This record gives sequence, structure tokens and C-alpha cells, in this order.
Amino acid sequence: MASPLAPEVSEARRSALTRRVRLLVAATIAYNVVEAVAAIAAGTVASSTALVGFGLDSVVEVSSAAAVAWQFSAREAAVRQAREKRALRVIAVSFFALAAYVTFEAVRSLVGAGEADTSVPGIVLAALSVVVMPFLSLAQRRAGRELGSASAVADSKQTLLCAYLSAALLAGLLANALLGWSWADPVVALAIAAVAVREGRVAWRGDACCAPAGIAMTAADADDGDACGCAPGCSCCS
Repeated sequence: MASPLAPEVSEARRSALTRRVRLLVAATIAYNVVEAVAAIAAGTVASSTALVGFGLDSVVEVSSAAAVAWQFSAREAAVRQAREKRALRVIAVSFFALAAYVTFEAVRSLVGAGEADTSVPGIVLAALSVVVMPFLSLAQRRAGRELGSASAVADSKQTLLCAYLSAALLAGLLANALLGWSWADPVVALAIAAVAVREGRVAWRGDACCAPAGIAMTAADADDGDACGCAPGCSCCS
């Protein structure tokens, strides 16, 4: 699928960027496997829908990164381009599955199925992800845009989403631990589900040519007039 993300780059530069994307995807998968196991285990112990949902988002991130890894495993650029749409569809379906599960569990918690306990491991994990994930997202987004790969940029958005969700999760867990606001946990979970639906729709349409403005944006992006991460011809920010 063609993506008007960036001008043509030399073959040597394309090869270097492809290797970079592969390394970033591998790092993302490794981190998120550990994150998913830790979050789901801690969330189960604490009966925290938001923490379990965060762990499942890490599973989605693994599937998203795996789809991009499959796409970039092809040595020929034409083959990688042909795999683009299928990779984006895998990413989209993963988002929708996450949203469905988390919404169900959050609503169940809000109507009285159980209150979440304090989770110190969850707080530590969320704080760590707030620090780690933006750097992985920014590096992959830059490489993906220069390559003209919508799937690589979509995966970087999933990684950035993980950073935003980490911040929301951290706020919810701290509110529950310090203030006794047990309702904060399912509310954060519903926010996770809403963002997942939005990103799933964007990936399904193939409008992955931009990344949201926020913690992964740089001053250089703003100076280039790229405040929302769009390239000319993209519809994702219109």
C-alpha cells in the first residue's frame, strides 16, 4: 500500500532504516512481553481491571510489533510494501479486541463486581513504562516516516499509546492507593478502551501516516510545520 510519508531515499539509507526498524521492533516485543506478564499478574492479584487491561494492551503491542516484524522480514522492498495492508489490519483487529475486553470488565467493575486493591508492583511498572515507551516510539516513528511505511508508523503510535496509557494507569493506581478512589480504576480502563477503538479505526483505514502530537513530538517537528506528524497528502489529521 503506497504511503506518501516521505520523499524517496537512497537504497543504502533504506537498508539502514529497515535494519533500525527491525531492531526497534525486537526491543519493543521484548519489553512488552515482560510488561504484559507483570501487569496481568499484578492486576489479577489486585483485581485491577485497568492494570489487566494495560497488560493486555502490551499483548496487543506485541502482536502489532510482530506484524511489522513479519512485514520487514522480507528482503525485497516490493514484498514489504505488499504486506503493508495486512500488517495494518492485524494491528487494527488487535486494538478492537483489547477495547471489547476492557470495556466489558470495566463496566462489570463499575456495577459492583469488585473493587481493585492497591498494587505497588503496578505503580512501579506504570512509572517505568512512562519513561521507556516514548523513546522507542519516537525512534520508530522517525524511521518509519522516512521509509514511507504506514505500518511502522502505526506500530510507533501503538507504542506511544502505551506511554499515554501508562501515565493514565499510574494516575488511577495512585488515586486508588492514596485516596481510596476505587472507581478510578475502571474509569481509566474505559479511557484505555476508547483510545484503543480510535487507534484501531485509524489503522484499519490505513491512515497511519501521522503520529499524535504529544510527548514524542520534538521541536524539530514543530519547526518543520509538522505539528501533528502528517506528510503532504495524508488525511489522518484533517
